[in-house]
Amino acid sequence: MTEQAPGSHHPQPRPRSGGPQSAPVEHVTGAQSLIRSLEEVGADTVFGIPGGAILPAYDPMMDSSKVRHVLVRHEQGAGHAATGYAQATGKVGVCMATSGPGATNLVTPIADAHMDSVPIVAITGQVASKAIGTDAFQEADICGITMPITKHNFLVTKAEDIPRTIAEAFHIASTGRPGPVLVDIAKDALQAQTTFSWPAQTDLPGYRPVTKPHAKQIREAARLITQAERPVLYVGGGVIKAGATAELKVLAELTGAPVTTTLMALGSFPDSHHLHLGMPGMHGTVAAVTALQKADLIVALGARFDDRVTGKLDSFAPYAKIVHADIDPAEIGKNRVADVPIVGDAREVVADLVVAVQAEHDAGRAGDYTGWWEDLNRWRETYPLGYDQPADGSLSPQQVIQRIGQLAPEGTIFAAGVGQHQMWAAHFIDYDTPATWLNSGGAGTMGYAVPAAMGAKAGAEGRTVWAIDGDGCFQMTNQELVTCALNNIPIKVAIINNGALGMVRQWQTLFYNQRYSNTVLHSGPDAPAQANTGTRVPDFVKLSEAMGCVGLRCEDPADLDAVIEKANAINDRPVVVDFIVHEDAMVWPMVAAGTSNDEILAARDTRPDFGDGADD
Repeated sequence: MTEQAPGSHHPQPRPRSGGPQSAPVEHVTGAQSLIRSLEEVGADTVFGIPGGAILPAYDPMMDSSKVRHVLVRHEQGAGHAATGYAQATGKVGVCMATSGPGATNLVTPIADAHMDSVPIVAITGQVASKAIGTDAFQEADICGITMPITKHNFLVTKAEDIPRTIAEAFHIASTGRPGPVLVDIAKDALQAQTTFSWPAQTDLPGYRPVTKPHAKQIREAARLITQAERPVLYVGGGVIKAGATAELKVLAELTGAPVTTTLMALGSFPDSHHLHLGMPGMHGTVAAVTALQKADLIVALGARFDDRVTGKLDSFAPYAKIVHADIDPAEIGKNRVADVPIVGDAREVVADLVVAVQAEHDAGRAGDYTGWWEDLNRWRETYPLGYDQPADGSLSPQQVIQRIGQLAPEGTIFAAGVGQHQMWAAHFIDYDTPATWLNSGGAGTMGYAVPAAMGAKAGAEGRTVWAIDGDGCFQMTNQELVTCALNNIPIKVAIINNGALGMVRQWQTLFYNQRYSNTVLHSGPDAPAQANTGTRVPDFVKLSEAMGCVGLRCEDPADLDAVIEKANAINDRPVVVDFIVHEDAMVWPMVAAGTSNDEILAARDTRPDFGDGADD
C-alpha cells in the first residue's frame, strides 16, 4: 500500500493510555489541570475567545504552555477553524469559548462538524456549579442545546474530573465515527485546587466501536462484485477519515469498477484516474449520477445515501443491490435497505474486500464490465463538465476557479464556502490526494471558508491554503482575516463576486420566474440601478487592506493569470482577491430538489439522451 497523504492519518490520534501516569501527582488549579490535560492528549492549537466563565483557563496559558492559542474575532470562527484544522491534519481540532453567548456562538460549527463527522472538542466555561439553573448572568444550558448535534458532551463540576473527562472527550471524538464532543466546565471547578493525575486508561463500557468487519459479509460482497454487470463504487467521506484511500485505489483497479466520490470524498480517489466518473448528486456529473441510477450493484463505502446524492429516494438506483459499509451501524439501512450490511472501519473493510475479491479472481470468478464501460464512456464523453464564456467579455466564475486550481502550488489545500462557488470548486479543481478539499457538506454553512482555511493553515503551515468564497459567504465571517493577519496565518481568499446570493438567484431564475427577491448584495432596495454603476458596498479591496491583508481585484479575463500568480507569490500576509464575475452563470448539471435523478439536466432545458439499452 502507498503511504497516506497528510490529513488521512489512521487511526485518529488518541489520548495516551495503557501505561504509567505521565507525571507524578501535583497540586494545581482546575484550570492548570485543563491545560495540562490538553498537552497530554497532544493538542497543540486552540482557537478561542476568553470571557468570564472560561477566564480561569486562560491564565495558565501564559506559563510556557505547549498549547498555542489563536485569539479569534467570533466564536463561530473558532469552531470552523477547529474543523478546518482537523480536516487538514487528521488530528482533533479544539475550540474554546465562555458561557452563554460564547457557547451558543459555537452551536453552528458544532452542528457543521456533526453533519460532516469531523473530530473536534469544544471546551466551554459554565457559571459556577451552585448557580447552574438559576438563570445566572451568561448562563445557557449548552449541554442541553448541543445534545442532538454532538457525539457526546460532558458537564464538569469537580476539578478532579477534568483530566479524565478531557481524555474521554478526545477518545470519543477521534474513534469510531468521528464527531464533535463538548466539555462544559463550571467556573468554580476551574478555580478549585486539585491534584493532577492523568488516567492510565479510558474506561467507557458503553462505547465499543466495531472496526473489524464480519468475514461472511465481506465474502458475500466480493461475490456480488464479481457477479455484477453494472457495479459502482459509491465512496463517501468516511474513506478519507479512515485513511483508506490507498486501499480504495487497489480495490478499484482490482475490480475495474467505476468510482464516484461524494462532495465530502473528493480526493479520496484521484480525479485524474480513468475509473473515476466524478461526483454524484444534485450537481454531480451526468456520468456519475446516471451510473448510480443504472447500476445493478452499488458498493457504498463510508457514505450515507444523503438526499443530495439520491434525489427522490424511492426512485434512486431502482435496479441495484446494495452493499453498505459504514463505521456507524445507525447509517446502514437508514435511507436505503442494504442487501449486504457491513459494519466496520472503512480501511479494514476495503482491505478485506481486496483480499476477498482477489480470492474470487483466483477461483476463476471475475466480473466482465465491458458493456457497462461502453455506456459509461459514452455518457462521460457526451456530457463532460464545461461552461460558456460570458458574451459580454466579463469574467467567467468557472474559469476563475479552474485557473486558481491549475496555478496553485502542489499540495495546496482548498476550502470552499457554500453555494455556486462551492460546486464550481468541486467540479473545476482536480483533487488527486485526500485532505486537499475542505467544505461544509451536510450542514451547508455559509461563512465556513475563511475560518476553516485559517484552521487548515494553522495546522499545515508549510502548505498553501486557498479559500474559495462567495461575496455572500465572505461577509459572514471575513473578520477572521484580522486573526490571520495578527497571527501570521497567510491564507489566500478568492471572492467569487457576482453581487448576489448566487445559488439562491439560480433557483429564482429557474423556479420563481426570475423574481429576484432579496438576493442582490451590492445595492439596496431603493437603488436597484446601482447594480450597473460599478459601485459596490463594501469595497472588498479596501476592507481587506483595513484588516491587514493584501487586497487585489480582477475584472478582466486578460489579467486573470497575472493576478492569481501575484497572490500565490505573497506568503507573508493574507491575500484577498476580489474577482468580479458575471452574475448569470449557473451550476450545471442539476437535479431539481425533490425530483428523480433520472430527470438530471446537463444544462438548462437539456435532458441527456442515454441511448438504446440504458435501462437494460
